[in-house]
Amino acid sequence: MEPPLRRIAQLAIAAPRRLLVLALLIAAAASVFGVPVAKSLCACGFEDPTSESAAARQLLTSTFDIGDVQLLLLVSGPGGVDGPQVGPVGRQLAAALTGSPHVVSVSSPWTSPPPQRAPLVGRDGSAGLIVVGIAGDESVTQQYAADLADRFARDRDGVTVQAGGDAMVNVEITRQSQRDLLLMESIAIPISFLILVWVFGGVLAAAVPLAVGGMAILGSLAVLRGVTTFADVSIFALNLSAAMGLALAIDYTLLIISRYRDELADGVSRDDALTTTMATAGRTVVFSATIVALSMAVMVIFPMAFLKSFAYAGVATVAFAALAALVVTPAALVLLGDRLQAADAQPVERRFLHRWTRAVMRRALPAGLAVVTLLLLLGAPFLGVKWGFPDDRVLPTTASAHTVGDTLRDDFADDAAAAVSVVIPDAAGLVAAEFDRYRDDLARVADVSAVSPVRTADGRATLTVQSTAPLFSDASERQLDALHAVTGPGGREVLFAGTAQVNRDSVAAVTSRLPVVLSSIAIIMFVVLFLLTGSVLIPLKALLLNVLSLSAAFGAMVWIFQDGHLGGLGTTSTGVLVANIPVLLFCIAFGLSMDYEVFLVSRIREFWLTTRNSDEAVALGIARTGRVVTAAALVMSISFAALIAAEVSFMRMFGLGLTLAILVDATLVRMVLLPAVMHAMGEWNRWAPKWLTRLHNRFGISEDEVNPMGPDIVPITRRCVS
Repeated sequence: MEPPLRRIAQLAIAAPRRLLVLALLIAAAASVFGVPVAKSLCACGFEDPTSESAAARQLLTSTFDIGDVQLLLLVSGPGGVDGPQVGPVGRQLAAALTGSPHVVSVSSPWTSPPPQRAPLVGRDGSAGLIVVGIAGDESVTQQYAADLADRFARDRDGVTVQAGGDAMVNVEITRQSQRDLLLMESIAIPISFLILVWVFGGVLAAAVPLAVGGMAILGSLAVLRGVTTFADVSIFALNLSAAMGLALAIDYTLLIISRYRDELADGVSRDDALTTTMATAGRTVVFSATIVALSMAVMVIFPMAFLKSFAYAGVATVAFAALAALVVTPAALVLLGDRLQAADAQPVERRFLHRWTRAVMRRALPAGLAVVTLLLLLGAPFLGVKWGFPDDRVLPTTASAHTVGDTLRDDFADDAAAAVSVVIPDAAGLVAAEFDRYRDDLARVADVSAVSPVRTADGRATLTVQSTAPLFSDASERQLDALHAVTGPGGREVLFAGTAQVNRDSVAAVTSRLPVVLSSIAIIMFVVLFLLTGSVLIPLKALLLNVLSLSAAFGAMVWIFQDGHLGGLGTTSTGVLVANIPVLLFCIAFGLSMDYEVFLVSRIREFWLTTRNSDEAVALGIARTGRVVTAAALVMSISFAALIAAEVSFMRMFGLGLTLAILVDATLVRMVLLPAVMHAMGEWNRWAPKWLTRLHNRFGISEDEVNPMGPDIVPITRRCVS
């Protein structure tokens, strides 16, 4: 049976226009179905739905009519809360909200009894807070909150009304993310196109990667819309689809075109050049896409919809990017014909990268140690990482939710976000004395300012603990530990909710599954690279180098966004990192690092098969492929660097982290550490136990016959052309 990649090459040669028309029709269908997906996405999924806090919130909603999310309306104006202007507006708002659909509870200074009124009034009495509980799951509460905010959060009669709270944070994150996506693409696409024109030396050839990227993005949007029919999908998956679709399409297309130009420069006919290109570079694309997709897919292990969304988006984007590159690029190459210039015919031994690699290998030990030391120093700040949960401060300071949050933290005695909700699922038969004892014990915990009266219903009970401990601080963690240590009324089980508990549950959901996720990625990478190379040590080396390449990115995230250096790059530092982001960054960047590893190792193996000289194979492989890796990394870093313009802080952090990881990997790691380590390993690069060698001989991937040295050099061992 004819190999699929060879068959694609033959189809491209025979009917290039038909292939392109087919691709355009598929892209058009994906566009019609997928583009409206933004309306079905949410700024949700950071919480573990199987956690203690999730169970507590479900009981609060179903039993006590306390909403799944809270919308806060901050009402202020001349004369203060009880003045002739603010008072009537506040009472009118409370009444209108009480009768609104999906609103299950309303608390305000104008409708609550004195004990519950005090926390709802600012210290100077100038502002009052209306707390609105909204019922429904994450997929619908955001729209409910947006409708309420648009209806009620407006100034009237000299009185200012601002919307905030968890519900408004989600609304504004979604709206801001949609604006950020447009800004990102408006930055990335023009700059990437200019670089591609420079790399390819022509507009037509440069347009091919962008077309492939567009098809990859449209295909992923169609998949995401399909996923929304059975699962929540985060709005941030769009940012990943856009950035990764463009970046990988450029990577894969650049690899194919560059290999094709190299073949032409070696004097091969166009048809043979395309066939060889698809058998070599095409196979590399398949391997690379497999590794990146699998590294993304493991995120489905996490229970949070946020990380699952990136798994869906990542796998779909990688699959469509590879498919589009393998189908569209060869057809475009055939149609471009003589308009695509051959590569520089300068002997490979005289190229800068060949001389550079040789120089690095001559000084392998000092060069390698210097880079390892530098990367470890850059990564050192990550040892002090502290995990947190996204709140209103992830938004720009001008956002309504951020403004309200700052007012609550500065001007109110109790920050509503710091309160801890307590639920006793089984309170049947408990007497008042047990509840009083429990309340008194809770009140004695450090930084507890007040404990609300107990509410009972349907055999369950709840109360609220007001806290003065700043969120995400050591004091807040100690307080939560102490609250958990208090024996429940009558020794009954007690569940906690609130931002502090949600944060703890979310971090635990990530950290508890990290060993499984990391080991899964390591096993996948090892197996795929072993099938490609037949070596045990090359996959182990790749895993180690990939971890080192990420160290600078992780260190920078802590130093800038957690510790607040460089002004947090314009974001509000809360002293913590959102736990989901480093995990997401690791899975994506690890896969992309393997992308370049496959590019280089595949070519190095080709040269080793012809020279049987390890150092020469490394030098020739990097000389031939290094320019592709550098150009691809530059364009890919632009795609992700555009995320730094995002106004949502953790997406800015994500963009900076990925940009640093890619640039470090493509320069220090691939151009210094890789040749230094492979030189040090020498012939051990190819080592594997005999039983694994037999396994590779049976299941491994064998190269088609290619001559990467050019037509004038005869391989040492001839292999059959398939």
